[in-house]
Amino acid sequence: MNTLLEVDNLSFAYNTRPVLKQVSFKVEKGQLVTILGPNGAGKSTLLNCIAGLLKPQSGEVFLDGHLIRKLPPKQVAKKIAYVPQSSVVTYDYTVRDYITMGRAPHLGMFFSPGEEDYRIVDEAIDMMGIGKLADKSYARISGGERQMASVTRAIVQQTELIIFDEPTSALDYGNQMKIMRVVKKLSQQGYAIIMTTHNPDHPILLGGSVALVSAEGN
Repeated sequence: MNTLLEVDNLSFAYNTRPVLKQVSFKVEKGQLVTILGPNGAGKSTLLNCIAGLLKPQSGEVFLDGHLIRKLPPKQVAKKIAYVPQSSVVTYDYTVRDYITMGRAPHLGMFFSPGEEDYRIVDEAIDMMGIGKLADKSYARISGGERQMASVTRAIVQQTELIIFDEPTSALDYGNQMKIMRVVKKLSQQGYAIIMTTHNPDHPILLGGSVALVSAEGN
């Protein structure tokens, strides 16, 4: 097997409260892994440690055999796209501009997106069926619409691994099913996928591998 990501004995605590204890698993290229557990079990904390947003108390994360904490952020961003549960709105971008920022790892310093970048963006917008949102303000659309835009932004990043943190949490049932179909399609196209959920139906719908996280965080 061709290991893309390895989490080795990772532990994390908030102050003195342990959340994750000696977590270890591997993700192969093209593999779909659903991390299932109740709210508060540490699923988001685990993803934040993998993405480098939190520093674990112990343990390591390897990307293509290299310590991820020693890799330049741009190199990591070419391999891993991260879709958080929610995103902070700082500037009043259009949805299309927000999605286009997913192309940043592929651009040189001081370079603007070109024709090919916008082609990739527009194809992803069409695939996700959010063309009607493209010219709207990202700050003024609903939470569910923002989540759809964030998934689209991850797609245009064209990485090998996409990490989804509860991607359906803000969506109605119809859009939940749309996201599930997109996740499965991306896996079939060769992307490695890590997705967290508290819904036991999702691993059944997606197939692939399942990892369970207990409420005690071990």
